[in-house]
Amino acid sequence: MKYRPILLSTLLLTLLSAHAATAQEGAERRKRYYNSQARPYYRGPVRFTVGGGVALYNGDLAENVANNFPGPSVSLGLLYLVRPHLVVGGEFTYFQIGAKDQAPERGLSFQGRNESLVAFVRYELLRDESEFAGARRPAALVKPYLKAGAGFLLYNPKVYLGNQRPAGNTVYLTPEVNDYPATALVAPVGLGFDFRLTPKIGAALEATYNFTSTDRLDDVSARGNPNLKDGYGLVELKLEYSPWGR
Repeated sequence: MKYRPILLSTLLLTLLSAHAATAQEGAERRKRYYNSQARPYYRGPVRFTVGGGVALYNGDLAENVANNFPGPSVSLGLLYLVRPHLVVGGEFTYFQIGAKDQAPERGLSFQGRNESLVAFVRYELLRDESEFAGARRPAALVKPYLKAGAGFLLYNPKVYLGNQRPAGNTVYLTPEVNDYPATALVAPVGLGFDFRLTPKIGAALEATYNFTSTDRLDDVSARGNPNLKDGYGLVELKLEYSPWGR
């Protein structure tokens, strides 16, 4: 089964649905909601995000940055304000990870190409007056936030002997299992800082650690510790764009 078109299509449909729903809702017809202090606010608008950064691995082969072969990450997603402080979203991420063995007697290394599709919640730690109807102060320029979510991971690792990044003539070992690319559950948690650049454009610097339900993110389980699940970290800079402003 081709998993990549499924992930991309799911995200694309979500983006188009959000776009259509918001486009049909004129500002003059937006419904007002009220917080616990009876202050009115509007939900939304939808913000589209695109980001890039670096991915780091944590598992049987390496539990430190020194043994990592950091790889690139690229993400595409959307955000939607549910109420002041609370934002929900979805994101597709493509990333590469790799590492050399921290146990010299095994002498293994690996490289993995991965994709994830997650839904998440962001909680903003500071109040932003721009999220209220009839703001009393200017919009916040910087907002720290916490993030947590859940989703699916598609992973495809390749193991080889050596302690360097793979080259064109690298010979890969026989996989421990024969079902790659495989799927797993993933749960990201992290923090970030959101920067308001203009009413329609923002940026975010974000770091997350992603817990997974698999010990085969590196294709090393039977040769390592099968009782410990693998994970990975992402550090990304993201641009946010809202066609309808905020």
